[in-house]
Amino acid sequence: MRIDADDTLASTVRSASAIATASAESVTATDEIIAAVQADYRNILGALYRAGYYGPTISIQVDGREGASLSLISLPPKVETVVVSVTSGPRFSFGDAQVTPLAAGTLLPPAFSRGSPALAPLVGAAKDAAIDAWREASHAKAALKSQSIVANHPKSELDVALSVDPGPAATFGTLEVEGDSAVPARRIRKIAGLPEGTAFTPEYVDLAARRLQRTGTFRSVTLREADELNADNSLDITATVVDEKDNRIGYGAEISSLEGATLSSYWIDRNLTHDADRLRIDAEIAGLGGSTGIDYSLGASYRRPATFNPKYTALLNASVARLDEPDYRSDTGEFTFGVDVEASRSSEVSASLGYRYSDVTDALGSRKFNHIIVPLNGARDTRDNRLDPKGGTYLNAEIMPFFGVNGSASGTHIVADGRTYFTFGETDGVTLAARAQIGSVIGAQLAQTPPDLLFFSGGGGTVRGQPYHALGVPVGTDTTGGTSFLGLSGELRAKITNKIGLVGFYDLGAIGADALPASNADWHAGAGLGFRYNTGFGPIRVDVAAPVSGDTGEGIQLYVGIGQAF
Repeated sequence: MRIDADDTLASTVRSASAIATASAESVTATDEIIAAVQADYRNILGALYRAGYYGPTISIQVDGREGASLSLISLPPKVETVVVSVTSGPRFSFGDAQVTPLAAGTLLPPAFSRGSPALAPLVGAAKDAAIDAWREASHAKAALKSQSIVANHPKSELDVALSVDPGPAATFGTLEVEGDSAVPARRIRKIAGLPEGTAFTPEYVDLAARRLQRTGTFRSVTLREADELNADNSLDITATVVDEKDNRIGYGAEISSLEGATLSSYWIDRNLTHDADRLRIDAEIAGLGGSTGIDYSLGASYRRPATFNPKYTALLNASVARLDEPDYRSDTGEFTFGVDVEASRSSEVSASLGYRYSDVTDALGSRKFNHIIVPLNGARDTRDNRLDPKGGTYLNAEIMPFFGVNGSASGTHIVADGRTYFTFGETDGVTLAARAQIGSVIGAQLAQTPPDLLFFSGGGGTVRGQPYHALGVPVGTDTTGGTSFLGLSGELRAKITNKIGLVGFYDLGAIGADALPASNADWHAGAGLGFRYNTGFGPIRVDVAAPVSGDTGEGIQLYVGIGQAF
């Protein structure tokens, strides 16, 4: 095929053309070629309208005959040449561009105005903006009443007049429930939390759907507005839900050349008491085959949504662990109860109260700790993909005051983790990822703080290339954790093919004996290269790293896991 068009329009025509696609795919069947040719009059015309050309001439010659005149019943035996000729004519601008009436605060597209290029999608965008604004103002059934779109060819202008019927202001009616769910309809209504009798807004409908999805109990959730308002102008909503399987078992594995292998597994009951409540049990063994000792942990968590009102999820957590770390050994147990509070579409905060016990041996001797703890956590996650993010940000911070019992000291444990991602390149094939971690213990000295609440640096979660927990605070000939930590990491991720990617990274860590890493903090760094293989659900990660500063390690370290490093 051949396309005869102005250089600025050739790519527009080609991308819209079905015959161009057929040519690229080497289609030779006559009936398919003629069908594509006849569809292209509409395809190309639509593409030109979208670009602001409303007086084009389109000719598609099939072996010298106009394609529109050919019959699919009496086909030629074969097709040799297809020539697409397009004369666009002048590009139109908007003349009159009006939408009436408008709700207060309506923001129409700025380009939908006199003198701007009259791109057809702007007309639809202006209509949608006007209707959405009325719906936000509680007019649930706002709709387009009439439209007048006139192409003034002598002036090369497009005059547009749209009329919207807002309809009456609506309130929320009843939430009906459809689907064969094990969760009773009353619980589904409570979790969704649609405020019956209050002014309708689409935001509340979206929020109700997110609350149901967030439980993890349902495979799919659909909220559908009734076609008509009730006599009292209330609007009923129908929720259609499909349950997930009650139970799920998962597992994970990571390996490091020094730290050894980490094996983890979990079991979930998504609907423990038919209240859309979830019980999760986690188990992990770390340090298998490594030189740092073997760690064991077992934990259970319980979540019940809409316990007090739709914004609050009740939390219960219990865990026990035996940690055999390079610089300490610890047996710990912890129990907390609290609430998780819905803050926004991408943010959550939680507050808990609990008890924590530790029996430890380290460079400072053998000690036992008993604390009442108050963990306060906030998280905001706008990443586009948790296992392989290419955009967005992630921030998680926890402040945990701990109050000593039976002679233990009191203080506050603070940790924060921030990440950001920026993707660029012609095919969005390069991602720059950055991470900052901070930690601090305030109000308690080293010897008064459980070692697992102190900070070390080195290993896969902090500084790759440095041995696990290699950097701490010297105590005589031994080492203990610090009361402050700062970690900085950067990665440049390049997609080589759809399946294969390469990564270059640099990690930097500091540990201090004060509440903030100051000038007397010790620093070290590591850098390396990584390989990624995209499995579809997350990349397989292989990183090779070595120390680049500090005196805490030497040689090459290997890290293998699933998902990006951060």
